[in-house]
Amino acid sequence: MWGKALCVALLALGAGYLYRSNLQGAAPEGESKVEEIIASAWDSIICAPARQWRRVAVGVNACVDVVLSGVGLLQALALEPGRGEDHEVLHSKEDLKETFVHFMEKGAAAERFFSKKDLFHQIARAASEYPGAQHYVGGNAALIGLKLARNLNLTVLLCGPIGPKLHELLDDSIMVPPESLQETDEFHLILEYKADEEWGPSRAPLANRFIFSHDLSNGEMNMLEVFLMSLEEFEPDLVVLSGLHMMEGQGRELWENRLTQAATFIGDIPTHIPVHLELASMTDQEFMNRILQEQVFPVVDSIGLNEQELLFISQSSGGPHSSIPAWNGDPPVGMVSDIIFWILKEHGKAKQGAASDLTRIHFHTLAFHILATIDRHWGNQASAVAAGARAAGSQACATETLDTSQVFLKGLLTFTTSGAADSLQITLDPKDPVAVWHREDISFYFTPVLVCRSPVRTVGLGDAISAEGLLYSELSGHF
Repeated sequence: MWGKALCVALLALGAGYLYRSNLQGAAPEGESKVEEIIASAWDSIICAPARQWRRVAVGVNACVDVVLSGVGLLQALALEPGRGEDHEVLHSKEDLKETFVHFMEKGAAAERFFSKKDLFHQIARAASEYPGAQHYVGGNAALIGLKLARNLNLTVLLCGPIGPKLHELLDDSIMVPPESLQETDEFHLILEYKADEEWGPSRAPLANRFIFSHDLSNGEMNMLEVFLMSLEEFEPDLVVLSGLHMMEGQGRELWENRLTQAATFIGDIPTHIPVHLELASMTDQEFMNRILQEQVFPVVDSIGLNEQELLFISQSSGGPHSSIPAWNGDPPVGMVSDIIFWILKEHGKAKQGAASDLTRIHFHTLAFHILATIDRHWGNQASAVAAGARAAGSQACATETLDTSQVFLKGLLTFTTSGAADSLQITLDPKDPVAVWHREDISFYFTPVLVCRSPVRTVGLGDAISAEGLLYSELSGHF
């Protein structure tokens, strides 16, 4: 997959021109579409890092995803359309309906815990029997492991609660510690909806999905100790951790103790092995604040997250733009970069005298990606952000390579880099589709996304983006 021995990355610093064509696909006769220009430029920019990962350990949330139409399942459960309302924990079918509608109307991804075991299994049975329902590998860790394992030069260890159905679905090349195997699978229900899909008065502005489960194995991170014990024998040169969000629905007493244990275990990983943390949807601000300020962010080197998680971090700790209740459509680039800058300056290694290891943030949203790093810690990040964006288009459309006839440029090519007075305005040249700017000792790498017109499956898209970005990243040697 690496393909090129040399890489020429011509990075736009704001002096380019705005490509004047129909951004939805049509171009004047004899001219290439903007999507073709960007995709071709990505191919020139993306190159393998000089030092590639050889062994990657991934843990600890894994499950079987049951993917189906969200509206279809709710109708099968005899639920009627109605108003949306967010519930932090689901206790009933009505809670499920209201929370699904709430996020469907926003076109936003979310994940919730369903508290009642027997009722959840009734709903899960109906979901599995629904016409067209499909079973897939699920859980951030398992999905990242699956994506990484497609690189034949990489050995991947996956640790999580792996039952017989999940084991059957996994790639044979993935190593699974025997202690990870269990007799039953954990099931997550993935309720998908399409752009402009309607149910009663509700309409989805974007295609996305809502996830819920009654998953105690992942919720209690039961495989964390197994995962960490496996590292000594496996000897990875990169660790990818996910699943912290699953603890949130288990109650404060459990997550307080477990979060402390997790932070201690992660802190014991040798410092020469970088740790990437993949975040997911959360609703408890105190839980998020503990992860940010006190326990987890200081002991990881890199994080991956989307627009909902980024804003929630800021809201939980009084960061920039925290008064915004939610993004109204695509988040502005400048606001996103302000929050990322604040995280790295206040809670990362960029803070003078800080004990934090955090030096890298990979942000992804539908229209664009930003990869921000503290200088002198990571290399090849222009390739990494471009590779992540390219993977988003091909994965959403379920094509082996990016098919420019199936994608469109959604975002604007002109944007401001910050809400601060010294903000830059950048106009991106599609022939140089990675823009770079610097703010103090932090470098930002931006690229637009070519969005799939008819997404086949939205689940795991963020995990695929982060995995691809990590594949093309390298340590600078200054750790």
